[in-house]
Amino acid sequence: MTAAFRIPGAGRVDHSKPVRFTFDGQSVEGRAGDTVASALLANGIHLMGRSFKYHRPRGLVTAGSEEPNALIGTSRGPGRFEPNTRATMQEVREGLVAESQNKWPSLSFDVGAINDRLYMLFSAGFYYKTFMWPRSFWDKVYEPFIRRAAGLGKSPTEIDPDHYASRNLHCDVLVVGSGPAGLAAALAAGRSGASTVLVDEHAEMGGTLLSEPGVRIDGQGVWDWLAATLAELESLPNVRLMTRTTAIGYYHQNMVGLCQRLTDHLATVPEGAPRERLWRVRAGQVVLAQGAIEKPMVFDGNDRPGVMLAGAAQTFLSRFGVKVGNRAAVVTSHDSAWHSAFDLAHAGVKIAAIVDVRAEVPRVLTARAEALGIEVLTGHTVTGTTGRLRVASVRVNPVRNGRVGKARTIACDALLMCGGWTPSLHLFSHTKGSLAWDAEAGAFLPDRKTEECQIAGAGRGLWGIAAVLEDGARAGAAAAKAVGRAGGVGTFEVEADRAGGGVVLKELPTDRSPGRAKAFIDFQNDVTAKDIRLAVREGMRSIEHVKRYTTNGMATDQGKLSNINGLMIAADALGKQAPEVGLTTFRPPYTPTTFGALAGYHRGSHFEVTRKTPMDAWAEEHGAVYEPVSLWRRRLVLPQARRGHAQGRRA
Repeated sequence: MTAAFRIPGAGRVDHSKPVRFTFDGQSVEGRAGDTVASALLANGIHLMGRSFKYHRPRGLVTAGSEEPNALIGTSRGPGRFEPNTRATMQEVREGLVAESQNKWPSLSFDVGAINDRLYMLFSAGFYYKTFMWPRSFWDKVYEPFIRRAAGLGKSPTEIDPDHYASRNLHCDVLVVGSGPAGLAAALAAGRSGASTVLVDEHAEMGGTLLSEPGVRIDGQGVWDWLAATLAELESLPNVRLMTRTTAIGYYHQNMVGLCQRLTDHLATVPEGAPRERLWRVRAGQVVLAQGAIEKPMVFDGNDRPGVMLAGAAQTFLSRFGVKVGNRAAVVTSHDSAWHSAFDLAHAGVKIAAIVDVRAEVPRVLTARAEALGIEVLTGHTVTGTTGRLRVASVRVNPVRNGRVGKARTIACDALLMCGGWTPSLHLFSHTKGSLAWDAEAGAFLPDRKTEECQIAGAGRGLWGIAAVLEDGARAGAAAAKAVGRAGGVGTFEVEADRAGGGVVLKELPTDRSPGRAKAFIDFQNDVTAKDIRLAVREGMRSIEHVKRYTTNGMATDQGKLSNINGLMIAADALGKQAPEVGLTTFRPPYTPTTFGALAGYHRGSHFEVTRKTPMDAWAEEHGAVYEPVSLWRRRLVLPQARRGHAQGRRA
């Protein structure tokens, strides 16, 4: 298989080091530094899975841990199989075995796709109504059927031969997220002398800076500035940098749980090396610099392979040197997608059109598009897509005075969407801190704090590299001051920054029947816009009830992409403002975490400490039968030979 969509010399992967692995038994070649997702895209593979309920073909939506579709099983030998690994997070290694999930007999031909044809029978809450009669069928028919259908992937059946570690750590300042805000915060805290820990879930630090190679900071190219900043942080004895480390939960008294992946990216695992390590970090101050998550747009056919977030396409291009297609169309309500289109055009991708739902767009953007020969369609909507296993075209309509006009079809092999950005609030919400609705941004923002923490950058609604750098430096200095360290707020000169804005929408306007549109909100659980509206019609008023009735936000991504879109549609159906409807509860862990990491050393004979009383040795010598009493092992029966029969005396 040839990497037809790989751009020679582009990105941050090592083009001199090919890495071979298999996907569904087919040999695939990537590069050192690739993820499974970027390597598959480089080879023109967009179809990576099937959806849970309808078994619809699915491809990548994102480039990060919020990915809902590209869930794969990975293996490196007996006992080392893991289901539901995100292809966007799994780094390629020599000999990796990866397989798609939720299909039979094959990914391209899945018998379960018959559910998609019968979708009108599987509306939201159908299981509450369908499996009621006859009552006698529940134990023998309904429950076994539901249990067989439930779940994604295959559970491991062999004993896990790996071992897992855990450690405790105390520090003055913990910074979560190593994008521009996190780096600036770590610099400010580290330079003050505070013991500082900077963690990031990816293999490489930098966040959005890795996808913006055209920006300049303090007179340097952004990647040069990033390298110099990381080198300075590494040189400080009071600073610890941790990659491949996810902050999974934020608990009372400023304790944060971290899960560090240690060997999953290695072709050969050193003898005795743990696979993962769980860190319990107690910090004087926590800086949350987790950034924001791009929102999908809701329209009919928005789930076909090849339909993805514009920011993800930009990441695959700039970080991995991969084109997501040869002819891409863009649909957006935010300025950021325009910049993604421009970057792809400069890399040789034909941009068929930029469709913006806004009637008016900054002139600097339209002028740039015209200079690149890109067709601009402002005041337009997308009402459908075509393509069986990959998007082939997009249906576009003008919108004038609220009326949807005549459609036209634009051929494309990728459709990039952007509905704006949602601040990542999960860890902050773990602390039970309150949220405030920002009507202009169309998002909830952090408000009242319950723990000793600072929130910086896009995580509190800021946009643009210059703004988040300044805010990160402020947060780092404030955290250092709070722990008794005097630190200054650094300043940064940023050139070619690409700040911008947009509007917030519900579903896109359409000229088709909303009742038949397959406009997905929760991609993994197959929840559509019409499911949300049906739940409201059937009496669900609380957003928590809507969530449980439709399963929106209950997938393994915990609604990172779907919650706000679902909330906006539910609020519209209820005739209320979004803050009146509320937001569902975020619970740890932030991303799925293995039982092995949580168990750590507690397995086998070390699973639970056996606490013995002073008489335990004597009782054991006399054959006592034991029972657990609170935390102690206490004898229940002490056998005693009497009249030729074995009898027992209760202790």
